[in-house]
Amino acid sequence: MRRCYVFNPLDGLHAPERGPDLKSFAVITTERTLRGEKTSFEHRLYLNSLPPDAQRLNQSVRLHWRVENSLHWCMEVVFGDDQLRARTDHAAHNLAVVRQFILNLIRLSPVKRKGGLKVQRLIAATSDTFRAELLGLL
Repeated sequence: MRRCYVFNPLDGLHAPERGPDLKSFAVITTERTLRGEKTSFEHRLYLNSLPPDAQRLNQSVRLHWRVENSLHWCMEVVFGDDQLRARTDHAAHNLAVVRQFILNLIRLSPVKRKGGLKVQRLIAATSDTFRAELLGLL
């Protein structure tokens, strides 16, 4: 269960003038029960420039984590994105575009293979046939 509490008055914050765009702060609490046994609670705090609207803020946070979990986490697992150190000129951006293109090719592959995305990437790197299938050459 998720609950979002949004607070409008910033008077309780230390030095609110340091964030001139701050409009509210929020606390999102989550309650999770794993396998019907252990219940855990988590509280996350957010300072933000959104107006104090709990429903909108809760939805924004959910959408952010959906992107994080479906794309960024996947890119880290499949390509080890956080370990790449390309920093000259446009290299980082160009490589990110190529990696995203490869990820989409594997996800949309007409021939499904066993294994996750990382395994399929390794197969594509070593198999001319699978790579040709991904590129639509066969």
